[in-house]
Amino acid sequence: MISSKIAIKLEGVSTVYEGERRPAIRDINLTVEKNELVYVLGPNASGKTTLLETINGLLPIFHGKISVFGLDITTQGRRARCEIGYVPQDFMVEPGEPYTAFDVVMMGRYSKIGVLNKPDKRDHEQVAETMKLLEIENLARRPMGKLSGGQQQKVMIARALAKEPKILLFDEPFSNLDPESRENIPLLINTFHKEKEMTTLIVTHDLQGMLENCGRVVVINNGRVMVNDTPDKALEQWRSLS
Repeated sequence: MISSKIAIKLEGVSTVYEGERRPAIRDINLTVEKNELVYVLGPNASGKTTLLETINGLLPIFHGKISVFGLDITTQGRRARCEIGYVPQDFMVEPGEPYTAFDVVMMGRYSKIGVLNKPDKRDHEQVAETMKLLEIENLARRPMGKLSGGQQQKVMIARALAKEPKILLFDEPFSNLDPESRENIPLLINTFHKEKEMTTLIVTHDLQGMLENCGRVVVINNGRVMVNDTPDKALEQWRSLS
């Protein structure tokens, strides 16, 4: 049973991409408490995406330590990732991709049931319910590769939510959405965050739809945390840095 009040903790974390010498993020110290909603801002190539990938255990840590609900991401990464729903920025699939939208959302359930086990009634109901909430139930049997960019983005968000995680990591989740969805999806994420008592990190450059529950904004530049404060104070500092 995971009971830690600290959802995510980074201690002096540096990450270096393979073949590179310069760390993509450097000496990051950051603590995110359970049920907190945090926005992560910064210019292109500042390290925002690297931060999410590192928290999710997708990149090796060059220096430092990351824990997720007290689980060391290096030694207990598989268990830790069971608690994380991740929506990457770059996920566009090939037109010939055979998996349906329903198949892709169901992939979010496999960390719960195991890759060798078949989904049961509960899993199917969870996937169907999540797709309905995102208003993409009509896409269930359509091939993922035949969907528009915005439709694919909704499917990827549904996959993360269907996992029933304790932590949500979103990398530019609103970038490909149509105007109506850009209003509805943030509200839906806000509802999930509150009702499911999730911990949520959102990387974005678009502040128009900032969620009302956002308690903190972190600004990253050149791989370092430059600002870590309440939204009002952080945005004031962010504008002075821009």
